[in-house]
Amino acid sequence: MPVNGPVIAAGRRHSLGVRADGTVVAAGAGAAGECRVDDWAQVVAVAAGNVHTAPNTGRSHSVGLRSDGTVLATGWNGDGQCEVASWRNVTLVAAGWRRTLGLLDDGTVVAAGRRREGACDVSQWREIVALACGDWHSVGLRADGTAVAVGNNRRGQCAVDAWRDLTAVAAGYLHTVGLARDGRVVAVGDRSTGACDVDAWRDIVAVAAGSYHTVAVTAAGRVVAVGNNAFGQCDVAEWRGIVAVAAGSTHTLGLRADGTVVATGDNAHGQCDVTGWNAIRVP
Repeated sequence: MPVNGPVIAAGRRHSLGVRADGTVVAAGAGAAGECRVDDWAQVVAVAAGNVHTAPNTGRSHSVGLRSDGTVLATGWNGDGQCEVASWRNVTLVAAGWRRTLGLLDDGTVVAAGRRREGACDVSQWREIVALACGDWHSVGLRADGTAVAVGNNRRGQCAVDAWRDLTAVAAGYLHTVGLARDGRVVAVGDRSTGACDVDAWRDIVAVAAGSYHTVAVTAAGRVVAVGNNAFGQCDVAEWRGIVAVAAGSTHTLGLRADGTVVATGDNAHGQCDVTGWNAIRVP
């Protein structure tokens, strides 16, 4: 059973990385237990519950996908978002605020956590190959390159029905991003922060969405970013040799081809203290 997914993840106040040996490293705030990953093993992908920065946000959770298709979770469980122990045959995981999604090997999706906004209403999805979670909305990429979205749509962040030929999706607080097969990027949702200003991007191979910013990796291993840069989360122009990126609420991570990680943005909780990370699994 093939399993895949992000090997680095960024949340509201913490960061995660999967080492080549299947263990996981964490940095940042862990008051809710989101950094208690020291005993995790045989992990191939991780997800971090992200949420926009606000006085009433902060607690988060972390999710790990094992090579055998089972799932681990730790941290804030106020809505049951960590109740994933019974999941089987999972090939990919995603985490949003108060919820967790799992892609099964038959192309269907399971969800745990808060259901109030409809972001867990994924039981009817079929032929899904990738997932993304925003704060209150969830996005799925179908095998035919189209997308589906559920949840809060107050800024049009779920208006993805017209997208075609996609290879990846990402979701922020109030916006959604899609990577097309030709290396271009599309975006819908709140345009006030500039996070949707991706029309000029070319030769993109990977995308990530933070709360108010969007990040992408080019075919040359460089990184571009747009949107809110109040904490320097978009200061990625000097990065080189990058193979993957992750975007949290106000910080950004980049995985180098040599398995080391760079970070920029808000480090108030140590979420950017990744200079000691090495041997991170390269996709």
